[in-house]
This record gives sequence, C-alpha cells and structure tokens, in this order.
Amino acid sequence: MFRGASAINLDTKGRVTIPTKYRQALLDDCQGQLVCTIDTQQPCLLLYPLPEWEEIELKLSRLSSMNPHERRMQRLLLGYASEGEMDKSGRFLLGGPLRQHAKLDKQIMLVGQFNKFEIWNADIWQQQIELDIATEQEANFELTERLQDFSL
Repeated sequence: MFRGASAINLDTKGRVTIPTKYRQALLDDCQGQLVCTIDTQQPCLLLYPLPEWEEIELKLSRLSSMNPHERRMQRLLLGYASEGEMDKSGRFLLGGPLRQHAKLDKQIMLVGQFNKFEIWNADIWQQQIELDIATEQEANFELTERLQDFSL
C-alpha cells in the first residue's frame, strides 16, 4: 500500500527517483516493473506496479470499442501507457508525452494512492490541495453514501 506525498525531482533525462521507502515493496511485488499513464480527470500521471496495471488492462479489454465513451477511455489510458523498469538507483523514466500531459518540470510530487502513485507538477499539486481543502471546508456539495458513512 502506497501512502503519503513525497517532493522529488525530475532529472534532465526525464527520470524520477522512487523514494527508498517504496523501493523494496516494488521490487518484491513486481520486480520494479511499472506502468505509467495519464489521469483522465486531473493534470497528473498514474504510476502502477505491473500487476495492478494488468488488472486495469483487463477491465479496459472488457469495454466496447464500438461505444465512443468506452473507446475514448481505452484510447487515452492505453495510448499513453508506458511500461518500464526501475533501475538500480530506483529511477523510472517518464516519456515526453507523459511529462507534457502533467506539465512536469524539475519539482514534482509523488503521491501514494493505495495501489498506485499520482505524479504531479509541484505547483499544480499545491493548487489542487488548496482547492480540495477549500471545497471540503465549504461543504457545499452532496455527500455520496460512502462518504456519509466515513468518519475519522
């Protein structure tokens, strides 16, 4: 399980260094094999261990290529999907189209989200967090049934 937000740097070759606290789990779980794609709802990337990504691919394979909405989801997620391996230094290469989608520059955020990571431009991440907190404080939205039952 991945949790927490880590400020990391994107090197000049487009590589991110996975924080040490996650590396052994990724080596044990998937031998460092990762898949990165875009988030269709946010200007960030989604980084999955290969077994988690294979579950997403299975779900995508069940969608109809004849339905324009389902086809669009297949096209975006599979079209941007990039498989790679963490190197011995814990680095993972993010291709140009992925970096462009998320507007990544030197300072980025790697955010654990249970079974995957989100990768954000650090400034956009901060803006999103401020917006999320403000929205929660306003409480001007309808709670889903799951959120109604959620408490800390």
